Amino acid sequence: MASSSKRDDLSGVTIYEALKERGFSRRDFLSFCTLITATLALPSTFVSKVAEALERRKKPVLVWLEFQDCAGNTEALLRASKPTVGEIVLDILSVEYHETIMAAAGHQAEKSLMDVVKNQKGRYIAVVEGSVPMGDGGVYCCVGGRAAKETVKEVCGNAMATLAVGTCAAYGGLPAASPNPTGAVGVTQAVPGVPVVNLPGCPVNVENITATVVHFLTFGSLPPLDSRGRPLFAYGKRIHDNCERRAHFDAGQFVRQWGDEGHRKGWCLYEMGCKGPETFKNCPTVKYNEGTSWPVQAGHGCIGCAEPAFWDRMAPFYRRLPQPPGFGVESTADKVGAGLAAVTGAALVAHGIGRILSGGKKKEEERR
Repeated sequence: MASSSKRDDLSGVTIYEALKERGFSRRDFLSFCTLITATLALPSTFVSKVAEALERRKKPVLVWLEFQDCAGNTEALLRASKPTVGEIVLDILSVEYHETIMAAAGHQAEKSLMDVVKNQKGRYIAVVEGSVPMGDGGVYCCVGGRAAKETVKEVCGNAMATLAVGTCAAYGGLPAASPNPTGAVGVTQAVPGVPVVNLPGCPVNVENITATVVHFLTFGSLPPLDSRGRPLFAYGKRIHDNCERRAHFDAGQFVRQWGDEGHRKGWCLYEMGCKGPETFKNCPTVKYNEGTSWPVQAGHGCIGCAEPAFWDRMAPFYRRLPQPPGFGVESTADKVGAGLAAVTGAALVAHGIGRILSGGKKKEEERR
């Protein structure tokens, strides 16, 4: 984002050339391509195709908007390590506008944004972080003297694609929780009809942002999406299906109280309110903090933050989930999660998967 001569020299070059200029070896470059290919859930044979695309593609222009948010997704971006935020901003993407990290301010900053909209129409990528308040004419979020709902309409309406990063941008998130006083909505509702990729999560995995952009550069199209606009490579499987504690679920080994023996041994957190059985995201495989850990691995149940209206539907987060009868262990979340989805609109939070195990009922009665 800094206006240095070094950055000016790199403008218009390919991604690979920009990485080489910053000391990336061929081995480093192929390692990066391998990481992105794995994140995209593509076979290893696609590494060469990803590498070829990045060798010939120029850096795409990107603008990053922030509205009703906590900046958690920007914080995730700033902590990216493979590649680092410096490599993302300076080498992989041509980031022309991002309020938090850009050097420009005030009218100068807003001019940078409008220059992209005017001169790169249909050729730039828009990233939106935070929900868009639609209530009372949009007065609850204004940047540069303009309501967020007007800015997002103009910027996203002229972009070749929009990435809604984080649950607030995707579905409204916490600002949209009942009673939603500002009329907060996600990008798709604020700007209907434009191509939007939802990357929900609190925060999003920055690897999923990079992988989505690289998919576009490699194949010339956005990745396949599910019915909620999420890329299947990142949101195609339930957390429950890839969780490292899944074996304990199948064995009927559950944490019953924080700090108990099962908790210390890493047993399943389902009975402590874990929403993994009906949350779709690749947290168990991509993880956070350089792939170090993620909430369930650290001992805290999933709160379902990647799902629409999670604050209303998934809370109270620590309430023990009901035990629906008639489902064996092998049914997993596929049947139960779908069967319970209709119930979640009620006052009680009815989520999860049944624990039908030999002796389970007797132990439960004894515990009570």
